[in-house]
Amino acid sequence: MPFPRRPATAEPSSVGRIRDAALECFATNGIAATSLRTVAESAGVSVGSVQHHFGTKAALVESVNDHVLKIIGDAVAATPLTTASGDPLTEAGVRVTAMISANEFVVDYLARALIEGDEFGAEIFDGLLALSTAQREQFDAQDLLWPDQDMDWAALNPLILRLGAMVLRTHIERHLPGPLTEPDQLRRWDAAVTALIRRGQFRDSPPH
Repeated sequence: MPFPRRPATAEPSSVGRIRDAALECFATNGIAATSLRTVAESAGVSVGSVQHHFGTKAALVESVNDHVLKIIGDAVAATPLTTASGDPLTEAGVRVTAMISANEFVVDYLARALIEGDEFGAEIFDGLLALSTAQREQFDAQDLLWPDQDMDWAALNPLILRLGAMVLRTHIERHLPGPLTEPDQLRRWDAAVTALIRRGQFRDSPPH
């Protein structure tokens, strides 16, 4: 497993509705600024129903974190990256951009959780780093990494490049011709990140 997951359970439809409403509210307004009443109103249920299913706001945030990590894990790491289907580094980028395109609230939630929440941000970051570490191990097993690679940073740097764009999205978009989550901009971003990971940005020496 790329990151720890709680056992799957059959959930009443109201639980999923509350969790999805919480994800949208947290992504839009931030975790700290969102009350259980706000989540309840967004989900179309009573505050008592939210408390019945989740107990506390902290438990609701933890459930949203689990859900977000599952979305990312299913999209990015459901199957191993292999050389059989082509370039595994390119495939990894395609999986990330497809996940972002289909889950815009997840992108905004990640940014807010990492900035706002100490323990919740740590849980999200650790889960994502576990995914990145698993991909690094796949690349290493396929002999795709430089032999003198710093293995800690081989997992951290790709994660930083991806998460940095999400956290700084509103600032980055002021310098792009369209939102980062648009297909054309996602392709540009992914191509640039993939090229940077693959070969760096500078020549070994300037041309003569």
